[in-house]
Amino acid sequence: MSVFAEAMRQRVREARAALVAARAAADAYGTEVAEVELEDALRMAREHGIDPDAEEA
Repeated sequence: MSVFAEAMRQRVREARAALVAARAAADAYGTEVAEVELEDALRMAREHGIDPDAEEA
């Protein structure tokens, strides 16, 4: 697995975790920021043909 692909997967994992945490804290601003970050990370992964949910090799 390429370093770039793993970095993209890590970015998606971190964005998902931030979104869960913001929602749990009822943080509207944090939720919005985390949603935008997750959308951007997923878009970039798609553009580069990376499955963000693939297991590490």
